[in-house]
Amino acid sequence: MKRIESNIVNLAFVITNQPTKDTKGRQMKTQGVELNQAIVNGQSTGVSLRTMNGATKSTAIKLDEQSLRDLLEAVNEVLKAGSN
Repeated sequence: MKRIESNIVNLAFVITNQPTKDTKGRQMKTQGVELNQAIVNGQSTGVSLRTMNGATKSTAIKLDEQSLRDLLEAVNEVLKAGSN
């Protein structure tokens, strides 16, 4: 018999807009993204991204490490352009 014990950690980051109201004063749906990562025995086994619109979530999109680096670069560029 072989016993295998795994240390599994699931990280979830939920990034949403600040609550806002429409022109008639009604509360608008919360919008944002959710980033999830599974770590097994200290190694990342995958990262997924999904959009959120109120209670509705999109299908998870699996991202590899290079895609995450490209996303980080794009976000940094957008933030840099917005601060000029």
